[in-house]
Amino acid sequence: MRIHKDINNLPVFKQAVITIGSFDGVHLGHKKLINKVNRLAKSTGGESVLITFNPHPRQIVFPGDDFQLLSTIEEKIILLEKLDVDHLVIVPFTVNFAQLSADEYIEMFLVKLFKPRYIVIGYDHRFGLSRQGDIHFLKWHGTKFGYEVIDIEKQEIEEIAISSTKIRRALLQGDIKQANLLAQDHYILSGEVVHGDKMGKKLGFPTANLQISDKHKLIPSDGIYAVWVHIDRVQYEGMLYIGHRPSIDSKRSLRIEVNIFDFDKDIYGKKISILLVEFLRSDQQLDTLDKLSKIISEDKIHAKAVLAQANKIEPKKINPEIAIVILNYNGREWLAKFLPDVIKYKLDNAKIIIADNFSTDDSVAFLTENFGNDIEIITLPKNTGYAGGYNEALKMIQADYFLLLNSDVSVTENWMTPLLEVMEADYNVAICQPKILSFIEPTKFEYAGGAGGWIDILGYPFCKGRVLGQIENDLGQYDYPSEIFWASGAAFMIRAPLFKAIGGFDASYFAHMEEIDLCWRVKRAGFKVMVVPDAIIYHVGGGTLDYDSPKKVYLNFRNSLYTIMKNEPITHLLWKIPARFILDGFAAILYLVTKDRHFVMSILKAHLSFYKHFRRVLQKRSEGNSLVRSLRTKERNTVVGRYSKLIVLDYYLFNKKTFKEIIQNENEH
Repeated sequence: MRIHKDINNLPVFKQAVITIGSFDGVHLGHKKLINKVNRLAKSTGGESVLITFNPHPRQIVFPGDDFQLLSTIEEKIILLEKLDVDHLVIVPFTVNFAQLSADEYIEMFLVKLFKPRYIVIGYDHRFGLSRQGDIHFLKWHGTKFGYEVIDIEKQEIEEIAISSTKIRRALLQGDIKQANLLAQDHYILSGEVVHGDKMGKKLGFPTANLQISDKHKLIPSDGIYAVWVHIDRVQYEGMLYIGHRPSIDSKRSLRIEVNIFDFDKDIYGKKISILLVEFLRSDQQLDTLDKLSKIISEDKIHAKAVLAQANKIEPKKINPEIAIVILNYNGREWLAKFLPDVIKYKLDNAKIIIADNFSTDDSVAFLTENFGNDIEIITLPKNTGYAGGYNEALKMIQADYFLLLNSDVSVTENWMTPLLEVMEADYNVAICQPKILSFIEPTKFEYAGGAGGWIDILGYPFCKGRVLGQIENDLGQYDYPSEIFWASGAAFMIRAPLFKAIGGFDASYFAHMEEIDLCWRVKRAGFKVMVVPDAIIYHVGGGTLDYDSPKKVYLNFRNSLYTIMKNEPITHLLWKIPARFILDGFAAILYLVTKDRHFVMSILKAHLSFYKHFRRVLQKRSEGNSLVRSLRTKERNTVVGRYSKLIVLDYYLFNKKTFKEIIQNENEH
């Protein structure tokens, strides 16, 4: 974590994801928020930037206000350094800063200094003179300044406030275990070691007297504590006294003294940090120094025993939020058959959302009656196909991951975990799919995705396990995680922030191959697309539009042309588009000889539509390139999953019918 204290000398942040707050105590509620910021930054190739203020704004705005801080700025840094944040910016909070209007705060502070791509902020966040700015004002300026506001839900903000209150109460009651549990970290007292009256040394227990510079720092209840002491990043055992020394000090001034076990170095003037582990006993008044020395000896034995048993507080795992989203159109039959297992086998941190794409059957009523307690339902005002339907639904959903699932998919018990593990282990993995087998013939791969998608030199797609119409038996031949070119829309896991940042699906596709276009853009931005065969699903296939439908043939040929037009370099298009015209013509002749003439018309209509909308496709190409450039963080080899030859020639001319036969000389990783 880079720490910046001079706001006039900040670096140029890359795709900054910023959040602003006091982060007092840096407890579990704050950690969930910071985890969200970190995930958003990593998912979009950006940097996480936490902005906090020193002194606390209340000390300037309400100087007479009596409030207690859980952490000083130094302690805050110690706690935040553990959280994988890229940048911490400490802004001096002054009277002049407090006078900034809401407009000035946005333009001269947030935009000028940080150039944010995203601002993650609470629903009740107020800023500017007289607190005139709110989240709606911030969002309104977003279009002008090019940032997006991600608002933190009311529940999360209230959780942060409630946790802070509970921690304060526990500390004042001496319940350090409860305070540490709520914070998921040890409470810290830090300050400078100053000279005392050497009474501890006289008693045989020399102490370091701690002077805390911030008068607002909350001091826990009087008593004796088992502690760890950090000096120059080395940890020592010790016991801490907080109190007024009723057995010794007639002045009764508050003392914070720590006896560091097996330590005899001179540390006067040094800054140390004390981590409170456990409350041992309350302070008490004794009538002789001998009794005091004896009880301190007992305290030391007790403290050593406690520290010997004390485990380091392991941060509670903050699981990512997963939205399993099923786009439904007249799929009552499939939902009745397959949704129960989706519910049964989902992870605890996943929610299931059915996005109804303007069905004309009774799907919504059926879902409400039978699964209302287990799912959420979004009803869309019109059917805009797979691409448009998902785009509209996902705009309404906040999550770390979207897991798009066809309604005609049968899931298995452990299907989600391997996908999540791969994506959590490597933030360069943006999209992944499971192994997809046929529900009708479970020993075979399924047409729609098999064990991961590839494309050939002219943009014709094929899969591990399926080449053109040839489908292989699953013999474990592709049971290894690998990078691919495209993941199947039948079961498609993607980082939610990246889906939105890169523009989602191209709604003009309506259905079919929109996932290939999206994967191609994601790869061009420097991310990976993976297949994870340990995750297995069974797909009926053609549940909403039969694979032999003339409309599907039309969409596949048209959308394939759209895809190469939008993603190939211009120099490649000069020969690839004419080559596609010729090869698609041969496909039409083949259909004319072997199948229904409707397929010939489908190919003809696909080309006519492509040329008719040529300018619109060029515009989409420009828009897509702009988004790709904005997200690209490094150059990566995006050719993994591209076959350098033509699959139609290999298939028909050289009789290569399986994936392994076709790519045997390609570099597959």
